[in-house]
Amino acid sequence: MNKQTEKGRVVIPIAPSPDKGPIEPPPGADAELVSLYQAHQKIYPRSVTGLFSKWRWIMVWVTQIIFYGLPWLEWGQRQAVLFDLGARRFYIFGLVLYPQDFIYLTGILVISAYSLFLFTAVAGRLWCGYACPQTVYTEIFLWLEKLAEGDRSARMRRDAAPWTLEKFGRKAGKHAMWLSVALVTGFTFVGYFTPIHTLVGEFARWDLGSWEIFWTFFYGFATYGNAGFMREQVCKYMCPYARFQSAMFDKDTLIVSYDVERGEPRGARSKKADPVALGLGACVDCSLCVQVCPTGIDIRKGLQYECIGCGACADVCDTVMDKVGYARGLVKYSTQNAMNQHWTQSQTLRHVLRPRVLVYTAILGVVVTAMAVSLTLRIPFKVDVVRDRGALARIADGGRIENVFRLQIMNATEATQQFHISVTGMPDLQVVSENDIEIASTQARWVAVRVQGPMEGAQPGSHTIHFEIAAKSDIGKLVEKAAFIVPR
Repeated sequence: MNKQTEKGRVVIPIAPSPDKGPIEPPPGADAELVSLYQAHQKIYPRSVTGLFSKWRWIMVWVTQIIFYGLPWLEWGQRQAVLFDLGARRFYIFGLVLYPQDFIYLTGILVISAYSLFLFTAVAGRLWCGYACPQTVYTEIFLWLEKLAEGDRSARMRRDAAPWTLEKFGRKAGKHAMWLSVALVTGFTFVGYFTPIHTLVGEFARWDLGSWEIFWTFFYGFATYGNAGFMREQVCKYMCPYARFQSAMFDKDTLIVSYDVERGEPRGARSKKADPVALGLGACVDCSLCVQVCPTGIDIRKGLQYECIGCGACADVCDTVMDKVGYARGLVKYSTQNAMNQHWTQSQTLRHVLRPRVLVYTAILGVVVTAMAVSLTLRIPFKVDVVRDRGALARIADGGRIENVFRLQIMNATEATQQFHISVTGMPDLQVVSENDIEIASTQARWVAVRVQGPMEGAQPGSHTIHFEIAAKSDIGKLVEKAAFIVPR
């Protein structure tokens, strides 16, 4: 049994035994019941201003302008970004992609992963602190909460006070604003999959489809719950990034750091007092760095997995240093090596560009270049060849062997295209059905193609042939392989 000695008394964690009931303390020991699970305590982040706070709000504006504005952006005669799952077409500005273009989704995921590795290796959890939707919407909801209920101290007093009509009105107003933002967010999210103008018309007529209603409320209530109630718990307990980030950190990663040598021993003092004469460091132990932290940690205890790297503690600490007349930078972005070896800013930045960062940058550059080249050289139509399973082969009029194929031609351009179908691979092989096909813009069409070859001289079995589908507008041509069956 583990015991701790605290001021002359024995503190023993007591938990019920499944077999023998409560564990009894040793005779003569002063036992105290210690809970093995700490109840969640609500965090009231204090508002803060400063350089990093400004950047955080810049990212809030940028990300939300993109998210809410992109569905309303027109490209030609359609929505600029639309994922039309029903038609299995994805419109991204000038690109029209089909499910067969899945390789590009893979490329986007690889680029995102390596970007995350690179940013984390350079400066820790930049994504979490400035651009993650959880951080962005929590910041928005905290601002709305401040509008409805006042600053941090007012909110704490109101929560501790009994319910009154004024308290109910402020709480109701806050939740009304939260729900409004959340539902608009859910509605906008659905607007990426159903054209936003169509969606607005359906909403005006109260004629939304069941799936549109479901996803609007599902995404809306997820935003409402995560940003309004769960907040830091998502970052601390649900997000896997908090758990595996240590694998991407090293002692040359820029993180929010507390200068222990300069700050300790900490202690309160008057503004006019000489900290050296008092034997104190620069930290005045005001605890404001804890009060502004959105996850409620104390940065003075060193690097912790809960830290999202938002820099709020650095902003408020600089404000305190200005007030007491000390130099800024007691809490700042730095590296463990820089803090231990007292490097200058230029020395710190030179060590940030280390082999790991260069390797990540090189790989990311190669993948982005390959993606860009592939999209540039991409032929804007697709062809799938499927054999007609009704008849593998038959003898046609004139004693020739005929195979029937079905070709799906997908036009990924926004103009009507003319295609010519030809076939090679065996002597005197030809297409005897219609071989000039017209496909409307961004449409797909199945075409039955009859291919005939001579019976004389053909060996029984399967023969490889190639369909060549060429666009008459010189956008390119594709060659697809198929099997021509000669019966025995």
